[in-house]
Amino acid sequence: MADQYAHSGDDKRPTEIPAIRWEEPPEGPVLVLLDQTRLPAEEVELVCTDASALVEAIRSLSVRGAPLLGIAGAYGVALAAVRGFDVDEAADALASARPTAVNLAVGVRRARAAHEAALAEGGDLRQAAAAALAAARQLHREDAQASERMAEHGVALLDELLPGGGHRVLTHCNTGSLVSGGEGTAFAVALAAHRRGRLRRLWVDETRPLLQGARLTAYEAARSGMAYTLLTDNAAGSLFAAGEVDAVLIGADRITADGSVANKVGSYPLAVLARYHHVPFIVVAPVTTVDLDTADGASIEVEQRAGHEVTEVVAPQVPVAGVEAGGGIPIAPLGTQAYNPAFDVTPPELVTAIVTEEGVVSPVTAQALAEVCARSPRAATR
Repeated sequence: MADQYAHSGDDKRPTEIPAIRWEEPPEGPVLVLLDQTRLPAEEVELVCTDASALVEAIRSLSVRGAPLLGIAGAYGVALAAVRGFDVDEAADALASARPTAVNLAVGVRRARAAHEAALAEGGDLRQAAAAALAAARQLHREDAQASERMAEHGVALLDELLPGGGHRVLTHCNTGSLVSGGEGTAFAVALAAHRRGRLRRLWVDETRPLLQGARLTAYEAARSGMAYTLLTDNAAGSLFAAGEVDAVLIGADRITADGSVANKVGSYPLAVLARYHHVPFIVVAPVTTVDLDTADGASIEVEQRAGHEVTEVVAPQVPVAGVEAGGGIPIAPLGTQAYNPAFDVTPPELVTAIVTEEGVVSPVTAQALAEVCARSPRAATR
């Protein structure tokens, strides 16, 4: 296990470069993304001039994470509109770029609806494009606000479940400012606990096969001065057995009407371990991630990714003898088949609580989840 201890001094945002931003240089509007595939080695930005470039960035995981995908989808529709491309074609391509993450489709629909409404009210194409961009910017602001509120609700829940502070929290994948318009979902809760002196240790799963925990969560934790320790995914069981985990905090890519949670593959085993060891398993996600139109976990389309993500490891950006920088280094025999679902689904009975910006759902039931969503105008604008 790699270990990092907290340092004193002012906290920084997990990254100084925003994960996404809209810019309007003289040659025309663009969407600028922090390329998350290059972290933590270097902070490099991608510039998207059309929706097709953004679709590729989404599929390659240069931009990722449920809330941020929603923001990116909305900006992608606006980009197509402002630059005079076919908005419907762009919207369809964006919405289908990653099928499991419901926020992506939500963001696309919001910007598309604003564009259509402006045209229906007699506006011209320029006015409709401005309406789509305004909708994207509004979604971006709302997500930042939701992040703050989730952090407050999440810290209060931790203090209720684990009075006395000194929390040792295990997290999976990456849920910080790299996936959000604000400071994230599950990571934002841990960060808030850290700032209040109540986080003793953040346990960070590597999160195989693409190492979003090792590359991204550890990067954000280090930048924030948090005490964190990195572990391989299959070391989590021994950590629970040693009594070193007080709570599990994860995000979500889709939460169905019954409270089933689709998240980065490896989340479900943590829920099973948490239940066996009587440790709270907490999901932190905005109401835009709740999909009341999907009944249960069995109805979720789970994205299957390319086998080479399992049979190869990505080379570092610096050249390695005999391997192209950024290419794959084989770790399995040529022709090996790989099972590589991007997500798994945790049933509601294994979830202690779902934390949203509108409050905490616990116990997790369909009725309680629907009631929380009913309180949110963001859920109603799907």
